[in-house]
Amino acid sequence: MAPEWDLILAGGGLANGLIALRLRQLRPDLRVRLLEADSKPGGNHTWSFHQADITPEQHRWIAPLVAHRWQGYDVRFPDLNRTLAGDYLSITSTRFAEVLTEAMGESLDTCAAVTALTPASVTLADGTMLHARAVIDGRGHAPDRYLSTGSQSFLGQEWQLSRPHGLTRPILMDATVDQQGGYRFVYTLPLSATELLIEDTHYVDAARLDLSLARQNIACYARQQGWALAHLIREEQGHLPIMLAGDFSACWQAKGRQPCSGLRAGLFHATTGYSLPHAVALAEAIAASGDSSATALFSVIHRYALRQWREQRFYRSLNRMLFLAGDADKRWRVMQRFYSLNEGLIARFYAGHTTLADKARILAGKPPVPVGEAMLAILKLTPRMRAFHHE
Repeated sequence: MAPEWDLILAGGGLANGLIALRLRQLRPDLRVRLLEADSKPGGNHTWSFHQADITPEQHRWIAPLVAHRWQGYDVRFPDLNRTLAGDYLSITSTRFAEVLTEAMGESLDTCAAVTALTPASVTLADGTMLHARAVIDGRGHAPDRYLSTGSQSFLGQEWQLSRPHGLTRPILMDATVDQQGGYRFVYTLPLSATELLIEDTHYVDAARLDLSLARQNIACYARQQGWALAHLIREEQGHLPIMLAGDFSACWQAKGRQPCSGLRAGLFHATTGYSLPHAVALAEAIAASGDSSATALFSVIHRYALRQWREQRFYRSLNRMLFLAGDADKRWRVMQRFYSLNEGLIARFYAGHTTLADKARILAGKPPVPVGEAMLAILKLTPRMRAFHHE
């Protein structure tokens, strides 16, 4: 008997949601089913990106998802304050859920936790088994013994203020704060004249965060900025993997030909953790595939992931310098120097389009960490990196 579905998407997060949306737009004939464990797709997240991170055509088809757009953004460091041009955009999980729910209709199943899957079937928590020509696993990041990562760990709070905050654009990084044992900064999005999303963010060696301390950090930062916090609307927290090194071939061999997406497929910017540009590009690649079998989709995803792995080799080297060289409380010096560089270089870095000239400029001059430690980290000669020889 033929499977009931052409494609089942396990997990209703950003990557699978975008795949579902793009297939609805370009391949409405495909029988697509989206399964989400929670009561609505998208979870409790804010996904942000730069205007230059994706193409004009990509902007057009994801436009309904965008909840906020600002002109420019600020960064703050102990020895550098700078405003950079270029629009900055955010998708909220609320807007994401609304658009996706309308687009998918009855093909979206919520409260449908997947307990097991294969390339052609899923098993739900109630024991129901569903069959499809292909299943894509998009259930988020899973630790992998073949990959070495740091973590961008954060707690975000969305606040209603009792008076206007005065910001006209985001503060992407304020690293003038106490570092607390890693590269720490506060990230702030002005959602309205009296609403702010404030995130306490830490680049740390392992995915852990003291939530009580993070809440104190946010309250202290708000007081320092003169913001009158009145009502906490919501909290969000997460741990984004920051790639240091790994064995790509072994990692993908261990997947057993299972198509996957998003963080589960390692598709994120190695340094910033931003995943939206990759999720958009992968959705387009899957929608353009003439063959929607599991074998064909695994090949499409694997080819895209391999290309990104190769293109991000430079970023992984920089990450090792950030995480493994010098004092953890001085990691901000690496980022401060980076944000002093040419604005076009910074935009290309975020977009993952760093040129050879950009790489030379980033590495030129005296590094902001001890030279010997920087070289050992880049060459993977620190104790933590000795197990990884497959760059």
